[in-house]
Amino acid sequence: MTRLETLQTNLQATFGESISLKLALNELTLEVQAKDWVDTCLALRDNALLGFDTCIDLCGIDYSAWGAPTFAPQPGLHPQRFAVVLHLLSVQHNWRLRVRAFVPNDEFPVLPTLVEVWPAANWYEREAFDLFGIVFEGHPDLRRILTDYGFIGHPFRKDFPLSGNVEMRYDTEQQRVIYQPVTIEPREITPRVVREEGYGAGR
Repeated sequence: MTRLETLQTNLQATFGESISLKLALNELTLEVQAKDWVDTCLALRDNALLGFDTCIDLCGIDYSAWGAPTFAPQPGLHPQRFAVVLHLLSVQHNWRLRVRAFVPNDEFPVLPTLVEVWPAANWYEREAFDLFGIVFEGHPDLRRILTDYGFIGHPFRKDFPLSGNVEMRYDTEQQRVIYQPVTIEPREITPRVVREEGYGAGR
């Protein structure tokens, strides 16, 4: 039995056969209901069969335009717009797991914090809040981490304008930094391919 098969067996033994567990690209993904987010993560950490002691990464995902325009969207595949994905490592067992939860309420996405489970989740959750607007309830210091404190919106949301909502500059008269409406006109740039005559001939 491979290490991945052993992990799959241990997950089913811990959570039962009804869990949503997918194997793709040599990686296991456990899908969790938002209401079970913290309890499931505690079990993943504390159960000796699993032993996920390290949070490697946590990030947000915006599925609002998933599958378009290259692929036809699959209705019902993603029940909510936003999801949080967690990557875990068990140092003892030398295996990894991807855990995903869809966040309820697309207008105001909220999920409980995992800071008490893995303290390393602290800055990752701040990043997901900053870039996607996902609120982690119970987080000890949930504030922006990459953008400016006065930044408007969440830049990794797929409906965020490419030029942003406002721009910032130093005003010499007021002798301070000010915000103002974006002055860049939206435009679509189509790259033009220029090649020498006979490019690629005889090769």
